[in-house]
Amino acid sequence: MKAVCVMLFCCMSVALAANAYTNKYDNVNVDQILNSPRLLQSYMKCMLDEGNCTPDGRELKRTLPDALATGCTKCNEKQKAVAAKVINFLMTKKANDWARLLAKYDPNGEFERRYRAQGNRIFAN
Repeated sequence: MKAVCVMLFCCMSVALAANAYTNKYDNVNVDQILNSPRLLQSYMKCMLDEGNCTPDGRELKRTLPDALATGCTKCNEKQKAVAAKVINFLMTKKANDWARLLAKYDPNGEFERRYRAQGNRIFAN
């Protein structure tokens, strides 16, 4: 359920290859984004079509639906770890933002069902 936001910041990647997302954004400081209300809201507005997007925000927005649909099978281990961190943060500290992201990116609750079925793990290994 919260994977949408996690993927926001974790999968700041572009699907350049058919079997993997780019690692171009793997060194983005996700903690800085999560701990800055201004930066976090900027990403939220981008993801919800309420504001402008940075280049990495556009790539995340483009990649997120595929990552959610496939259980992030094209993500590397670092991207999966960052996604888990972001999801946990949004679920526990930004529930309203999380709910808005779910409404847009998981309207049928498919990701949330998989997440719960996997024992609240973000992605099955």
